[in-house]
Amino acid sequence: AHITFAPKDSAKGEYQISTTIEQLEKPKHPEAYGVFLGGTNLTDPAKQKYGYFVLRGTGEYLIKTRNGDNTTSVVDWTASPKVPKEDASGKATYKVTVHVAPDTVHFIVNGNLVTAVPKSKFPTDGIAGIRVNHNLHVAVTPLVISK
Repeated sequence: AHITFAPKDSAKGEYQISTTIEQLEKPKHPEAYGVFLGGTNLTDPAKQKYGYFVLRGTGEYLIKTRNGDNTTSVVDWTASPKVPKEDASGKATYKVTVHVAPDTVHFIVNGNLVTAVPKSKFPTDGIAGIRVNHNLHVAVTPLVISK
C-alpha cells in the first residue's frame, strides 16, 4: 500500500478528517483505499506508526494499526450495508470520514456511521493522509482536517 501525506496535515485531540474517493473501474481483485491518522515516523517504513480505515468496492471495510512492519487488526474485513458496493461497471464513490471524539473514534462512509472503536485502540494524534493499495484506478480529493 502507498500512503500520501503532507507533514502539515497533523492533528491531535478532538478533530475530524475526510476525503472523497472515487473508484473509477473494477480492480482485478479486491483492493483497498481510505485514510490514515495518528501517523509518526512516516518517512521511515521500519518505524512508521499509524491507524487506518480502508474500504473496497465489495462493500467491506477494515480498521488496522501499523507499527513498523507489523499490523494489528482493530476490525477485520467486515461487510456493511453502509459501505456501498461498486456498480456493474466497477464504479463507486465514498466520502470517507473519521471523527475523533474524547473517548471514541467514529468511522463514517457517505455520512453513515459504519462503526466506532474506543480511542485507546487506535492512534489518533499525529499526521493524517491517504492510503491506497496497488492496481487501483481511483480519484481522491485532498484530505480535509477540521476541529
